[in-house]
Amino acid sequence: MSVLVVIALISAWLRWYTFTYQILPGQIVIARGLIKRTRRSIPAERIQDVSIKQGPLSRVIGIAEVRIETGSGEVDEGRLVSVSLSEAHNLREVIRSIRGGGNGVEASTQDGTADTEAVLFQMGLPRLLFSGLFNFSLVWIAAIFGALQYLEQALGYDWDRWREVVGVAEQTLQSQLNGTVLLGVAGVAVALGLLAGVTRTVLQDFGFTLTCDDARFRYRRGLLTRNEVVVAKRQIQLGLVERGAVSGGLGWSALKVQTLGGGDQASGRQELAPFARSHELAPIIALAGLPPFDRSELKAVSGWHAVRGLFGMVLVPTVVVLFATLFYPIALLLLVAVPVLLAVALLRRRRHRYGLAATSVQVTRGVLVQRDWTVPYGNIQAVSVRRGPFQRLVGIATVRVDTAGGSGINGPHVHDIEEARAEALVRDLTRRVQALRDATDTDPA
Repeated sequence: MSVLVVIALISAWLRWYTFTYQILPGQIVIARGLIKRTRRSIPAERIQDVSIKQGPLSRVIGIAEVRIETGSGEVDEGRLVSVSLSEAHNLREVIRSIRGGGNGVEASTQDGTADTEAVLFQMGLPRLLFSGLFNFSLVWIAAIFGALQYLEQALGYDWDRWREVVGVAEQTLQSQLNGTVLLGVAGVAVALGLLAGVTRTVLQDFGFTLTCDDARFRYRRGLLTRNEVVVAKRQIQLGLVERGAVSGGLGWSALKVQTLGGGDQASGRQELAPFARSHELAPIIALAGLPPFDRSELKAVSGWHAVRGLFGMVLVPTVVVLFATLFYPIALLLLVAVPVLLAVALLRRRRHRYGLAATSVQVTRGVLVQRDWTVPYGNIQAVSVRRGPFQRLVGIATVRVDTAGGSGINGPHVHDIEEARAEALVRDLTRRVQALRDATDTDPA
């Protein structure tokens, strides 16, 4: 064991010793590796901005990770580790200076925030705790079993004897089960799930503060791991407002933006306001250069959208569960989720609408979590029509709207509309995108 620790320490020291970076005129050069030496040059014009991250240990010893955002989607392209916090802030301002072609840096406060930035949004502790109640999680159950499995493998402890004891206790308990006991067990599980949600939210969003200046947003968050992320306004490709089934009904939403090269998975989206009212989101959306979401002109998708949901979300899972009960009778308990899935399948058409506004395409979708996408025409990279086997059978199609920030299944796509309407939507949307680009090309400014 001690030999492995020594090897790990030597390896870590060599990685640190062989990692260097230089700020040269018009570029940043990063080199790493001892046996296989790599050298990467990042041109200044490609740099979008710089973010700083500190883990628990990093905060204690005063170091940070600096991440240079280029919009390429490569996580490690511009990543500088084990930089002192003061050097990280100075490095960020120097990089901004060479990127902008200037010869100076902007004034900063002690925590690295430029003094020209205005505070747009903050989350105090009461709101933080309240928002955590809507992040109900039972991950703790999997964590407990995972920890037990790890201990068994790592320590070689004989758990078989304890499993026999638990089995005897379980048989004894089953004879005593009644409605009150089951409700009590369910209550404890719910309480622990709420506690897990609150804990996770506090660890992630503690001290959340969003600031803004003319060119960028900056947010800071985290209790143990402190993140400071900068989002350049020119990097924003689309806006996304999310509302939970319960929290949304109470008037709470989350605002996220898709950034250039970030990918349209959750990790590629930047959360500018995790838990806010509509009147708090409106100025942030405006400063991001996004038009407000307008529901008045949105159109409904085909009724086949609900039928496809009934097949994929209700019929198929029910058949799978019934088949599983042949081998594991306890799987029959999973059928209690069928009414929820049925309700979601029936409501999904009512919640899925789309429309072309003056400057953007707007799409809303989702039942348990309602999502509103706003995509400016100038940020659209591709529009396509796709048809699956069932869609071809009944004459419907999906219109995909892809941006430079992402082109996956979680984008602002319009599902299940009649083929003629799909083709008309693509023609109209393509015409608007081209008209905007022609106007931009002929603009003398």
